[in-house]
Amino acid sequence: MNSSSTPNPVVPSDLRRAALYWLQETDAHRKAEGVKQLAQAWAEGQMVLDVQSQLQPAGSIPGRPALPELVAPLAVKHRSMRTSEGRSALVHALAHIEFNAINLALDAIWRFPGMPANYYADWLKVAAEEALHFALLAAHLATLGYAYGDFSAHNSLWDMAEKTGGDVLARMALVPRTLEARGLDASPAVRAKLAQAGDEAAASILDIILRDEIGHVAIGNSWYAWLCRQRGLDPIAAYADLALQYKAPPLRGPFNLEARKAAGFTEAELAALRS
Repeated sequence: MNSSSTPNPVVPSDLRRAALYWLQETDAHRKAEGVKQLAQAWAEGQMVLDVQSQLQPAGSIPGRPALPELVAPLAVKHRSMRTSEGRSALVHALAHIEFNAINLALDAIWRFPGMPANYYADWLKVAAEEALHFALLAAHLATLGYAYGDFSAHNSLWDMAEKTGGDVLARMALVPRTLEARGLDASPAVRAKLAQAGDEAAASILDIILRDEIGHVAIGNSWYAWLCRQRGLDPIAAYADLALQYKAPPLRGPFNLEARKAAGFTEAELAALRS
C-alpha cells in the first residue's frame, strides 16, 4: 500500500516513541517511508528526545505484513540462479533482510533507555539507510514481476533481537557485530552471483548496501566498545561470554577482512578470525 493513499498518521514527537510507532507498523512500504520521514524530521530539529522513559509497546512487535510466510531457515526453498524466479527469490531474500534490519534499528532506539543522545541518532541513521535499501530492492523486485511477500522467508535476525532484548551490551555484540557483520562477509559472493546472472541493477544495489553496512557495523562496534568501557569489561573476553550465553551462531569464513577492518574490528579480533 502506498503511504500517500492513507491519511497522515499522528506520529509521536519524541524520537524513541516515534521509533516504537514505526516498529509496530505492519505495512512494509509505509514503514520504510515513515522511517525516512522520521529521519528528516529529526535532522530538521522537529523531534525531541526523552532518553529516560521506560516505554511499552501497545501491540506485538515487530509489525510486519501477513506475507512473506515465515519458515525455518532450512525450509526456505533454494532456486536456481539460472531462472528468473531464482534471481527474484534472491532479491526477495535480500529485501527481507533489509526489512528486518529496519526493525532492528528501530528496536535499538526505543528499547534501551539511558544511553547518550548520539546513540539514538546513530541508530536512526541506520534505520533510514536500511529503509532506503529495502525500497531499492522492493522497486527492483517489481521490475522482475514480483513483490515483497511473494516468497517465503526466515526470521533468524529478529530471533536474536528477542534474545538480547534485556541487555544493550548483548544487543550490540550479537546483532550488528555478529549477524550484520556476517552480511559484510557474504556480500561479495552474493554480488558476484547476481552479476554473473546478468542482474547488474541488483549488483549495483548491493554495492550501496555494502558501503552503508560497513558504517552500520562500525556503529555497533563503537557502542559495544563504549559499553565495555562503562562496565569495565575486556571486549574480546566479554564477546566470547555473550556469544556462549546467547547461543550466537559460530563465526565461519570466508571473512571479508577488509570490510570488517573498515567497520572498526580491532587487529586482535581480525587475527582471531584469521586463525
